[in-house]
Amino acid sequence: MTGPAEPRRATFAAGCFFDTEAAFRRIEGVIETVVGYTGGSLPGPTYEQVGTGTTAHVEAVGIVFDPAIITYDQLLEIFWTLHDPTCVDGQGDYTGPQYRSAIFYHDEGQRKAALVSRDCLAGSKRFGNRPIVTEIMPASTFWPAEECHQRFYEKCAQGFSTCRLSDE
Repeated sequence: MTGPAEPRRATFAAGCFFDTEAAFRRIEGVIETVVGYTGGSLPGPTYEQVGTGTTAHVEAVGIVFDPAIITYDQLLEIFWTLHDPTCVDGQGDYTGPQYRSAIFYHDEGQRKAALVSRDCLAGSKRFGNRPIVTEIMPASTFWPAEECHQRFYEKCAQGFSTCRLSDE
Protein backbone atom coordinates (compact mmCIF):
# COMPACT_ATOMS: atom_id res chain seq x y z
CA MET A 1 0.00 0.00 0.00
CA THR A 2 1.30 3.42 -0.90
CA GLY A 3 1.00 6.48 1.28
CA PRO A 4 -0.65 9.78 0.44
CA ALA A 5 0.49 11.59 -2.70
CA GLU A 6 3.20 14.19 -2.23
CA PRO A 7 2.00 17.74 -2.86
CA ARG A 8 3.12 19.10 -6.24
CA ARG A 9 3.80 22.59 -7.58
CA ALA A 10 2.37 24.40 -10.59
CA THR A 11 3.01 27.94 -11.80
CA PHE A 12 0.74 29.84 -14.19
CA ALA A 13 0.53 33.38 -15.57
CA ALA A 14 -2.80 34.47 -17.05
CA GLY A 15 -2.95 38.24 -16.83
CA CYS A 16 -3.53 40.00 -13.51
CA PHE A 17 -2.43 37.69 -10.72
CA PHE A 18 -5.27 38.80 -8.45
CA ASP A 19 -7.86 37.17 -10.70
CA THR A 20 -5.82 34.03 -11.40
CA GLU A 21 -5.02 33.46 -7.73
CA ALA A 22 -8.62 33.91 -6.63
CA ALA A 23 -9.84 31.40 -9.22
CA PHE A 24 -7.30 28.69 -8.36
CA ARG A 25 -7.68 29.17 -4.61
CA ARG A 26 -11.32 28.02 -4.90
CA ILE A 27 -10.40 24.68 -6.51
CA GLU A 28 -10.66 21.54 -4.41
CA GLY A 29 -7.23 19.96 -4.13
CA VAL A 30 -5.37 23.28 -4.30
CA ILE A 31 -3.55 23.51 -0.99
CA GLU A 32 -1.89 26.90 -1.36
CA THR A 33 -1.70 29.83 -3.76
CA VAL A 34 0.89 32.61 -3.76
CA VAL A 35 1.05 35.54 -6.16
CA GLY A 36 4.44 36.64 -7.34
CA TYR A 37 6.84 37.30 -10.15
CA THR A 38 8.86 34.90 -12.30
CA GLY A 39 10.47 34.59 -15.70
CA GLY A 40 12.74 37.62 -15.42
CA SER A 41 16.33 38.20 -14.40
CA LEU A 42 16.02 40.97 -11.80
CA PRO A 43 16.39 39.44 -8.32
CA GLY A 44 13.67 40.29 -5.80
CA PRO A 45 11.55 42.49 -8.06
CA THR A 46 8.83 44.71 -6.64
CA TYR A 47 5.33 45.26 -7.98
CA GLU A 48 6.40 48.69 -9.20
CA GLN A 49 9.47 47.34 -11.01
CA VAL A 50 7.54 44.54 -12.70
CA GLY A 51 4.83 47.06 -13.62
CA THR A 52 7.28 48.97 -15.80
CA GLY A 53 7.31 46.00 -18.20
CA THR A 54 11.12 46.12 -18.37
CA THR A 55 12.12 43.26 -16.03
CA ALA A 56 10.88 40.34 -18.20
CA HIS A 57 8.93 39.02 -15.20
CA VAL A 58 5.26 38.04 -15.38
CA GLU A 59 2.65 38.30 -12.68
CA ALA A 60 2.15 34.64 -11.82
CA VAL A 61 0.51 32.33 -9.32
CA GLY A 62 2.46 29.62 -7.56
CA ILE A 63 0.21 26.70 -6.64
CA VAL A 64 0.70 23.75 -4.33
CA PHE A 65 -1.79 21.00 -5.09
CA ASP A 66 -2.67 17.47 -4.02
CA PRO A 67 -2.43 15.26 -7.13
CA ALA A 68 -4.65 12.66 -5.45
CA ILE A 69 -7.50 15.21 -5.57
CA ILE A 70 -6.74 17.28 -8.67
CA THR A 71 -4.34 16.48 -11.48
CA TYR A 72 -1.98 18.78 -13.29
CA ASP A 73 -4.01 18.16 -16.46
CA GLN A 74 -7.12 19.41 -14.66
CA LEU A 75 -5.24 22.52 -13.52
CA LEU A 76 -4.24 23.12 -17.14
CA GLU A 77 -7.89 22.89 -18.22
CA ILE A 78 -8.80 25.51 -15.62
CA PHE A 79 -5.88 27.72 -16.68
CA TRP A 80 -7.15 27.85 -20.28
CA THR A 81 -10.62 28.99 -19.12
CA LEU A 82 -9.27 31.92 -17.10
CA HIS A 83 -7.94 34.03 -19.95
CA ASP A 84 -7.56 34.44 -23.68
CA PRO A 85 -4.29 32.66 -24.54
CA THR A 86 -4.23 34.29 -27.98
CA CYS A 87 -3.59 37.77 -26.57
CA VAL A 88 -0.01 38.97 -26.69
CA ASP A 89 1.16 40.91 -23.63
CA GLY A 90 -2.06 41.36 -21.77
CA GLN A 91 -5.57 40.41 -20.80
CA GLY A 92 -8.50 42.82 -20.98
CA ASP A 93 -7.65 46.12 -19.35
CA TYR A 94 -4.25 44.82 -18.24
CA THR A 95 -1.62 45.36 -20.91
CA GLY A 96 2.11 44.89 -20.92
CA PRO A 97 4.55 42.00 -21.01
CA GLN A 98 4.09 41.38 -17.28
CA TYR A 99 0.54 40.18 -18.08
CA ARG A 100 1.45 37.69 -20.81
CA SER A 101 0.18 34.11 -20.75
CA ALA A 102 2.71 31.53 -19.55
CA ILE A 103 3.03 28.08 -18.06
CA PHE A 104 6.15 27.40 -16.01
CA TYR A 105 6.75 23.67 -15.75
CA HIS A 106 8.46 22.04 -12.76
CA ASP A 107 9.39 18.72 -14.38
CA GLU A 108 9.39 16.91 -17.71
CA GLY A 109 5.92 15.48 -17.12
CA GLN A 110 4.48 18.97 -16.69
CA ARG A 111 6.31 20.19 -19.80
CA LYS A 112 4.83 17.40 -21.92
CA ALA A 113 1.35 17.86 -20.42
CA ALA A 114 1.45 21.61 -21.10
CA LEU A 115 2.50 21.10 -24.73
CA VAL A 116 -0.21 18.48 -25.34
CA SER A 117 -2.82 20.65 -23.65
CA ARG A 118 -1.83 23.71 -25.70
CA ASP A 119 -1.87 21.73 -28.94
CA CYS A 120 -5.29 20.24 -28.14
CA LEU A 121 -6.65 23.72 -27.42
CA ALA A 122 -5.24 25.02 -30.70
CA GLY A 123 -6.74 22.06 -32.57
CA SER A 124 -10.16 22.65 -31.01
CA LYS A 125 -10.45 25.98 -32.86
CA ARG A 126 -12.04 27.45 -29.73
CA PHE A 127 -10.26 30.67 -30.62
CA GLY A 128 -10.76 30.31 -34.36
CA ASN A 129 -7.54 30.51 -36.29
CA ARG A 130 -5.84 32.78 -33.78
CA PRO A 131 -2.60 31.17 -32.54
CA ILE A 132 -2.13 30.25 -28.90
CA VAL A 133 0.74 32.51 -27.73
CA THR A 134 1.11 31.08 -24.23
CA GLU A 135 4.78 30.60 -23.39
CA ILE A 136 5.76 27.21 -21.96
CA MET A 137 9.09 27.35 -20.14
CA PRO A 138 10.95 25.84 -17.20
CA ALA A 139 10.09 27.22 -13.79
CA SER A 140 12.70 29.64 -12.54
CA THR A 141 13.00 31.58 -9.31
CA PHE A 142 9.55 32.58 -8.08
CA TRP A 143 9.56 35.80 -6.09
CA PRO A 144 6.47 36.11 -3.87
CA ALA A 145 4.77 39.47 -4.29
CA GLU A 146 4.47 41.89 -1.41
CA GLU A 147 2.07 40.82 1.35
CA CYS A 148 -0.50 43.46 0.37
CA HIS A 149 -1.00 41.58 -2.92
CA GLN A 150 -1.55 38.13 -1.38
CA ARG A 151 -5.26 37.11 -1.31
CA PHE A 152 -5.99 40.62 -2.53
CA TYR A 153 -9.74 40.26 -2.99
CA GLU A 154 -10.19 38.95 0.54
CA LYS A 155 -8.16 41.80 2.02
CA CYS A 156 -10.06 44.44 0.07
CA ALA A 157 -13.46 42.87 0.76
CA GLN A 158 -14.06 42.80 -2.97
CA GLY A 159 -15.99 40.02 -4.54
CA PHE A 160 -14.39 38.02 -7.27
CA SER A 161 -16.18 36.49 -10.20
CA THR A 162 -13.98 35.13 -12.90
CA CYS A 163 -14.79 36.11 -16.45
CA ARG A 164 -14.76 32.71 -18.10
CA LEU A 165 -14.60 32.73 -21.84
CA SER A 166 -17.45 31.17 -23.70
CA ASP A 167 -17.05 28.69 -26.52
CA GLU A 168 -18.95 30.93 -28.92
